[in-house]
Amino acid sequence: MTEPREDTRTHRGVVIPDNWPGYCLDLFTYPEYYSGDLDCVYIPHGVIMDRTERLARDIMDDLGDHDIAVLCVLKGGHQFCSDLVDRIQVLNRHSSRSLPMTVDFIRLKSYLNDHSMPDIQVIGAESLSVLAGKNVLIVEAIVDTGKTLQTVLTQVQACKPKLIKVAG
Repeated sequence: MTEPREDTRTHRGVVIPDNWPGYCLDLFTYPEYYSGDLDCVYIPHGVIMDRTERLARDIMDDLGDHDIAVLCVLKGGHQFCSDLVDRIQVLNRHSSRSLPMTVDFIRLKSYLNDHSMPDIQVIGAESLSVLAGKNVLIVEAIVDTGKTLQTVLTQVQACKPKLIKVAG
């Protein structure tokens, strides 16, 4: 009997072992002002952009022709969100179908004068009412403990969107 094949859509993605030394700096060019600060490169920019394009394709496949409201969590999510939206727009231009998008921004504040606050403040939450009945894609740079993401999810769910997906 053969083993069942793993579904690639549920795969964890790129896995970097804890003891992996990274790529040698001699393989890359980087600004001189980083000289002495870098030991290695763990994930080259090209790999990140390739994964971003794959994610854009997955979003297009999942949402079909349904419009989407992208909610970018600032400040950290800005560049990733920009790259992801750009990739979706390129795919839209080269596709027979289209995924209409709007992009909105919120910012989370969990520190006051370098001290962590017990509650996370959502700046820009007053404009979230436009998400009612829409497909929402929350774009976050890093999901660590999940505390900030849970706060955003609670705020967005209160607006009663049709669907919520998270990219981070």
